Amino acid sequence: MILVLDASVLIAYLTQDDTHWSAAVRLLLDATDNDTELMVNPVTLAEVLVGPTRDGREDQVLTALADIGVTVAPFPPDSSRILARLRSAGIKMPDCCVLLTALHHQATVASFDERLLRVAVQHRIPVLP
Repeated sequence: MILVLDASVLIAYLTQDDTHWSAAVRLLLDATDNDTELMVNPVTLAEVLVGPTRDGREDQVLTALADIGVTVAPFPPDSSRILARLRSAGIKMPDCCVLLTALHHQATVASFDERLLRVAVQHRIPVLP
């Protein structure tokens, strides 16, 4: 199984005082225990790195993500058209990027963003939690 991670999951995992921290830790531990491939797209990773970059912790965060097996999935060649279709439906571009990655890899989306999860389900993309 491939799990495409939204920034909300990774930010929660990296921030112990985040409301979703324990849920994120459980989700990622379960995924790694089940040999689930963890994937992000470049835009999601950039979102995750904004705060750590300001604090000089970018390398530390990249190492932490690599340690749990998160890989960066490049966008497919037809990304612009698919992203435009998703964006025209009224969702934000970072969410479009998550959905594009999930569609391209026939993967499940993990997010704490209820709106993103609803849109994923509308596009017949499996979701967690």
